[in-house]
Amino acid sequence: MVNWFWNRSKTPRRTLALRSRGEQSGATRVDFAELAPELNRFLGQAAYLQLGYFETLTRLIRATPELSEKESLSRAAGATLTKHRAIVDLIAARGEDPTQLMLPFRENLDAFRRKTIGARPQETMLAVHITAGMLDDFYLALASSYGETGEKVRQILSEDDARHEIVAIIQETIESDEEWRSLLSMWARRLVGDTILVCRSALRPERLAAADDERIEPVYTELMGAHARRMDAMGLAS
Repeated sequence: MVNWFWNRSKTPRRTLALRSRGEQSGATRVDFAELAPELNRFLGQAAYLQLGYFETLTRLIRATPELSEKESLSRAAGATLTKHRAIVDLIAARGEDPTQLMLPFRENLDAFRRKTIGARPQETMLAVHITAGMLDDFYLALASSYGETGEKVRQILSEDDARHEIVAIIQETIESDEEWRSLLSMWARRLVGDTILVCRSALRPERLAAADDERIEPVYTELMGAHARRMDAMGLAS
């Protein structure tokens, strides 16, 4: 059996704490300081993820014929771009080049985003809500490892994401035709595995062994719990 946070030495160590926003229950805490990425890696990946979601949402705006839905998507896109710019400004304030920090993640994260582009706009909307929600939770948790800079990132990621606008469109779609419910539920299940892999790649890959995966399993469990709550809120089966 693995010992988590009991029977440990008293030496202070960085911890990863995951708490779903809006939840009052206690957070799962996992000590794996040696697995947390370097700060620049964390910042570069977080910044590029937000930029990628902005790109996906702007593509959705073009593909969506209804003006009211375009407006809703534009608000979500604007919120994402605001977060991206805030992280970029934070990187620049530290004397780093934001482009250089983001560049190493472009290929893999673009490939991930391509996998989340559905055959229909509604599928892509759901993909943004589900994957961005899981990844925001994960990066909010990682932020606790980086002191003052991490706290600034936590504040940025905690800002309103306007994804309730996307949820409203999805719910209207489900209500208009019951077949959408099963189709979107199946689509969401396909997204989870790839999203967990992105979380895993955010850590130090050269140190991730089977034992390390066991140590962070409670974090994945929390991510899945938050995912299930998002799905339930939309009336979809997780």
